[in-house]
Amino acid sequence: MANPRFYCPMPLPAEGLLTLPETVARHAVGALRLNDGDALVLFNGDGREHHGVLVRQGKHAQAHLIGVQSVERESPLDITLVQGISTGERMDYTLQKSVELGIRRILPVMMLRTVVRLDPDKRHKRRLHWQGVAASACEQCGRNRLPEVLEIEDFSAWLARTRHDASLRLILDPGASRRLSQLAAPEQPAYLIAGPEGGIDPRERDAAIAAGCTPVSLGPRILRTETAAVAALAAMQGLWGDL
Repeated sequence: MANPRFYCPMPLPAEGLLTLPETVARHAVGALRLNDGDALVLFNGDGREHHGVLVRQGKHAQAHLIGVQSVERESPLDITLVQGISTGERMDYTLQKSVELGIRRILPVMMLRTVVRLDPDKRHKRRLHWQGVAASACEQCGRNRLPEVLEIEDFSAWLARTRHDASLRLILDPGASRRLSQLAAPEQPAYLIAGPEGGIDPRERDAAIAAGCTPVSLGPRILRTETAAVAALAAMQGLWGDL
C-alpha cells in the first residue's frame, strides 16, 4: 500500500524536522490515525515528493523528512475544463475526477442553466473549497502539481475573451455529429466546455460555435453533468494522452 500523501502549501526542506500545518496534522493523526514513525509523503505543488516519517507530539505533529525526489505524473495533454457550475456534490465529483484524469486547470463558469447563484463573497469561498477538492484529489492520485481552480467567470464573458484564441475549444453537444475519435490530437493547449444541470442552453451553444468552438458528441446517450466532463476527459486521455 502506498504511503499516505499530504499537500502542504509551504516551502519544504529536503531533510530535517518540519512542523505540519494544523489541517495536515489533524488529517494524519485524527482521520488516518497514523502513529509515531509511520511513513508519509509531503508535496507542495512544485513537482517533487518529500519522504519522511511522522513524529507525534500530543495533538501536534511533525514530519522528519529524509529525502526528496522529482516525480512527474502530469498528462502530456494541457486541457482546461470550462465547467458550468453545478450544485454541491455534483461539482465536487466533477472536479475530483477531472484532477485524477490529468486536467491542467479548471474554470468554473456561470451559464444560463446554472442553478447556483453566487455573490462575490460566496464565489471566493466556493473557489477555495474547490481548490481544496483538487488538492485532496492530488493527494489520492499521486500528482505532485496542483491544478489551478480559476476565478469564477460568466460563460458569455469567457467566450468573448477567447473568441480569437487559436486553441482547440471543444463544447459537449449531444446533437453534434462529430465524435472525439474523429479529431486530431491537439498540438497546443485545449479547452473542454461542459454544461451544468440541464445542459448547455442552445443560445450558448450557438454562440460558442459562432465563436469557433467545435461541438462534439459523447454518443447517443445523454450524460449527467457530473458524468459528461469526466467521460470526455477519459476519452481524450485514451485517444491522445497517457491512458
